[in-house]
Amino acid sequence: MIERTITSRLINDLMPGKVTALFGARRTGKTIIMQTIKDMFAGKKVLLLNGEDFDVSSILSSQRTEALKNLVAGYAYLFIDEAQSIPNIGASLKLLVDTQPGVSVFVTGSASFNLRNQIGEPLTGRSSFNYLYPFSVSEISDGMMPALQQLPTWLIYGMYPQVALSDNLTEKRKILENIRNGYLLKDVLQLDNLKDSLFIQNLLKYIALQIGNDVSYNELASNLKTTVKTVQRYLDILEKAFIIFRLQGFSKNLRKEISKSPRFFFWDNGIRNTIISNFNPPENRDDMGRLWENFCIAERIKRQKYHETFSEFYFWRTYDHQEIDLIEETNGELSAFEFKWRDKESKAPKAFRENYTDATFQTINKMNFYDFMF
Repeated sequence: MIERTITSRLINDLMPGKVTALFGARRTGKTIIMQTIKDMFAGKKVLLLNGEDFDVSSILSSQRTEALKNLVAGYAYLFIDEAQSIPNIGASLKLLVDTQPGVSVFVTGSASFNLRNQIGEPLTGRSSFNYLYPFSVSEISDGMMPALQQLPTWLIYGMYPQVALSDNLTEKRKILENIRNGYLLKDVLQLDNLKDSLFIQNLLKYIALQIGNDVSYNELASNLKTTVKTVQRYLDILEKAFIIFRLQGFSKNLRKEISKSPRFFFWDNGIRNTIISNFNPPENRDDMGRLWENFCIAERIKRQKYHETFSEFYFWRTYDHQEIDLIEETNGELSAFEFKWRDKESKAPKAFRENYTDATFQTINKMNFYDFMF
């Protein structure tokens, strides 16, 4: 059993009259965390339900005070796994905590698109939102040297729990393909009653091949023979399904800075590689720089979110092609990072040094990545 960083925060969040929500892609371990917390509450009255069960969904979507009261009678905690499957769950949870204020509610959802909106609006001030990602380096490494030895595998196969815990490379690939076909695409299609899975896969392939590059919505729309609005809508849904995330360009309105075109990255390298069906080892790849950049950025964001630093993340680029992979802004302070798979150092671009004199700059390579991510 791997101890997840977020577990202790979730336990602290569980209070009477409050809803604690945990969002994340399927197969990242939300159900295991819920069961782990339930087991830790031995001796306390915990009702654990699955939102995909028809009877459970019927009761929790009924918005009938008497039915909800009878459901939680005698329990101090109500745990609902896969809550996104329950219609009107937000209104029902509001009614529940209004009428049964002694009950602490914990729900999980495999996508934030509808569930957060449903829960957030009716329960303003009485809910907390948390996010679970694939394993982070700090959760599954026992030190710098073991992490360095595992690095090639993480870069190719990613950090999804079941994948990371498998010792067989063929099995890792099978699990990733199963996640891609049976879970992630299913979630995306269900989010907005979508039907075109081929379009989604083609869009993801374009994004997978453009890691580290500015993305042109017009170019994507042209290649996919659709509209810019459709591309933007699908990209937004893919973000809310925890498959990809975007960085915007950092700018303080300097004339040469580019800030309009975003860059997209995958939360997990293994998912990115299964999208393009490339599991070749590092020595046989021409995209190790992109894989390293994606891995480092995703790990840094996971680290900072779990530590609640409230950092904002960007890339930086100018019209004359000076650029920095990652800008991290925390409490008004800027930290700049360049990612190099090879063991070499780089210097901050001249324009950045001259305009952001208080910012720090660091090259992240295989020799110092551990402290950056731990």
